[in-house]
Amino acid sequence: MSLLAALSISPGAGEPIYRQLMEQIRRLVAGGQLAPDTELPSVRELAQALAVNPMTISKAYSLLELEGVLVRRRGIGMAVAAGPASQAAQAERLQLLRGTLERAAREAHELGLPADAALTLFAQLLEQHP
Repeated sequence: MSLLAALSISPGAGEPIYRQLMEQIRRLVAGGQLAPDTELPSVRELAQALAVNPMTISKAYSLLELEGVLVRRRGIGMAVAAGPASQAAQAERLQLLRGTLERAAREAHELGLPADAALTLFAQLLEQHP
């Protein structure tokens, strides 16, 4: 999978661009779309493709390196770190999904939707996206 094709940013969103990038890369790694040892585009290349400041990309990469998601390889650049055990990886994926589901639950409650209707909709959406 090409990281360039998988990433999208929303400059007008309330969340800083570097955090948007970090979250998307975390999800791609946790979901297996970016395998361990996959090389990432250079800071300059990704900044140019996304039309953002290279320092934004550098900050995202550095923070992901501190988290252990990415590793820096001298002379080569950044790559996806070796993954954790599968049970730990599943727990990490569930944790990444938690925030989204909490927002969805809050919205369903605000809209006055019963839990079973929201769960049915969620199940339908899961089936639509293989």
